[in-house]
Amino acid sequence: MLVLGIDPGTAICGFGLIESEGSHLKPRVYGALTTSPKAHMEDRLMKLYDGLDDLIKTYHPDVMGVEQLFFNRNVTTAIPVGQARGVVLLAAAKNKLKVVEHTPLQVKQAVTGYGKATKEQVIYMVTKLLHLGTPPKPDDVADALAIAICTTHCMGSVAWRNR
Repeated sequence: MLVLGIDPGTAICGFGLIESEGSHLKPRVYGALTTSPKAHMEDRLMKLYDGLDDLIKTYHPDVMGVEQLFFNRNVTTAIPVGQARGVVLLAAAKNKLKVVEHTPLQVKQAVTGYGKATKEQVIYMVTKLLHLGTPPKPDDVADALAIAICTTHCMGSVAWRNR
């Protein structure tokens, strides 16, 4: 099964595509779609959409995992991230790709075993679970891979199979 994890953002949108064969996870491709803060927002959103659409059409994932919006400190970033998240959901819908949403706590729990893990702990576990030579950079990419790992765990659950 191919799972695409997305960490939405307008400046940096992390993505990670992993292949799941039983309990074995293998990274296929990961990176970030970036936009210039000097560009008009509509152009930035179009660039994100085009990049996501290309990823989906190139790799044909079975499901997309996306983190739910959660803002407890900087509420001013909620709107741009929400806009990016809308573009992510649109790209999935246009390509008839099933979306599974996760809270940050669920992602941390799935990857580290502890829902309040630090960013460093998540990066460390993503690197180990996927047998990467070096930690993925930037952090948004590690987060996207963590979301993909969480989604693979969700896909194996009884609740998912009964949908």
